[in-house]
Amino acid sequence: MGEHDVELESAPEQLCAFIRRLLNDLRALEKMIASGLIESDVRRIGAEQELVLVNSAWRPAPVAQQVLDRIADPHFVTEIAQFNLEINVDPLVFTGACLSEMERQLNGMIGKARAAANACAAEIVLTGILPTIRKSDLALDNMTPMPRYTALSEALAKQRGGAYELKLKGDDELTIKHDNWMLEACCTSFQIHFQSGSREFANLYNVAQAITAPVLAAAANSPLLFGRRLWRETRIPLFEQSVDTRHASHHLRERSPRVSFGRRWVENSALELFEEDISRFPVLLGASFEEENPFSMLNRGQVPELQALRIYNGTVWRWNRPCYGITAGRPHLRIEARAFPSGPTVVDEIANAAFFFGLMSGVSRQHQDIAKDMEFDDARSNFRSAGRLGLEAQFKWIGSEVIPARELICRYLLPVARYGLEAADILAEDIDRYLGVIEKRVRSGKSGSQWFLSSLSEMKKHGTRDEILTSLTAATVKKQKEGRPVHQWSLAEITEGMMSKESCLSVEEFMTTDLFTVHEDEPLELVANLMDWKHVRHIPVEDKDGKLAGLISCFEVLRHLLVAANETERAPIAVGSIMNKTPLTITPETLTLDAIALMRRERVDCLPVVNKGRLVGIVTERDFINVAARLLEQEAPPVGARAMGS
Repeated sequence: MGEHDVELESAPEQLCAFIRRLLNDLRALEKMIASGLIESDVRRIGAEQELVLVNSAWRPAPVAQQVLDRIADPHFVTEIAQFNLEINVDPLVFTGACLSEMERQLNGMIGKARAAANACAAEIVLTGILPTIRKSDLALDNMTPMPRYTALSEALAKQRGGAYELKLKGDDELTIKHDNWMLEACCTSFQIHFQSGSREFANLYNVAQAITAPVLAAAANSPLLFGRRLWRETRIPLFEQSVDTRHASHHLRERSPRVSFGRRWVENSALELFEEDISRFPVLLGASFEEENPFSMLNRGQVPELQALRIYNGTVWRWNRPCYGITAGRPHLRIEARAFPSGPTVVDEIANAAFFFGLMSGVSRQHQDIAKDMEFDDARSNFRSAGRLGLEAQFKWIGSEVIPARELICRYLLPVARYGLEAADILAEDIDRYLGVIEKRVRSGKSGSQWFLSSLSEMKKHGTRDEILTSLTAATVKKQKEGRPVHQWSLAEITEGMMSKESCLSVEEFMTTDLFTVHEDEPLELVANLMDWKHVRHIPVEDKDGKLAGLISCFEVLRHLLVAANETERAPIAVGSIMNKTPLTITPETLTLDAIALMRRERVDCLPVVNKGRLVGIVTERDFINVAARLLEQEAPPVGARAMGS
């Protein structure tokens, strides 16, 4: 969205002025295209690297501004959440050593980011969705405090008119409600850019739409959200739903989401996409800027920035988004491919980019008008299938042939990508290296998604869900530093997420979040059965809004059931009549030693953990014993060492 002065609350006349400016920018772009002013004699590529900052417990660390202050480099910018950063790679001419140069740049910038993060007691992770992220991390308190994010948050909430509801289904199922758009902050991407001349734009954009599915199938690495196994690339439905402004009351109307694959092929020009978006999606943000009328600038031979168009375009999130920009004083159009995840390593990301760029070059040479050779509905269906199933997807490809993703990629598309890269005079060793990574990943089936799922399955035998997710994150960071592509990774081990002394500073790192709760009007017999079935001694009581209403322990249950056993006829005992209505509580940030001291002082063996009144977890004496045992295990020397020293 840039650094424009967006208006937190735009008056009707300000919005009207912005819309008029937006339409003026669109007409100016039309004139620039018609006059041949759009750069067409050079092809450039670019990339945007998003990353996550984590603390010593491998949880999101909201220290982005401190890290940026240390880096002091304009290539690094904020993202929506304070635990995310974005790196912008310099544009590169698409020829020669551009791919290895992009890898070199990225590695250097990531090294700089890691050093700055380490100085802030944090680490960086390249991953589509951070395994350890929790819903509590997505409060507005963690939103980057900048006017454009605040304005966009308020505008989306106003358009939405209610809570954000997320419904996802894969191997597991996830249905949650959230009160703001920060669910989008779970999604971390590696966005790549491919410059296009104005005359070739329609076919190049359509090619991008067609090839996104197979590239996404190979690149998928985000199968988990809040510990649930969902799509192979869960970022796709998560991002679509997290900024969906359609209100539930609109179910009788056909309305398009602001995040979409699109509705049809482009026929002639990039203008069609901008016009379609302006027609369907209302302006969310107003803005003030100093740029003069773009037609006056064009008349003087100057290049307008088209600020209104660029601001608006930043609030519509096509998976392949048309973009206008200026490089070295020359205006250009580019296609921004947004569907691919961050990570697992830089070499994996550059391999994904090489595959995409090669297909853009090769397919567009083989198909002068791909819209005549492939149905748009097939391209869109392939995209959904790739997101859901990754390399196990089946695609309907050119010629109406249904073919498995792995066969399509290895038999047909890798040769086309090689042809396209060779046609652009990309270094032969770079072509071999990066397409070799794709081929080995696809043939082995060892994608990032598969690594996460296989590691999770193996560790289920040895640890709890939180321990597994922590180990996945810790192992990801370790293997990223080693630099080998994901198809060479060994599975994560439960010991890789072992808690350190630093990670035990707050109860959030070890509290139980998989809770069994009851409501106060439910019968006491239900509580007794839950305690028996799940082997727990405390059951929180919550209201319909998820707020803590009380706590009931096994001792209250036993005492009242013993009394009831002596009565021949009795009315059911409601939970609310015997629960502790004012239990002691703590917050997720409570220090471990403070929680222990509180339990000893008040002689309680359980503390519900609440965040803004909502129940988010529970800690018991048993949890503290387990934490102490783990720390002692880490401090103890190996058995052989003890024997030698005795």
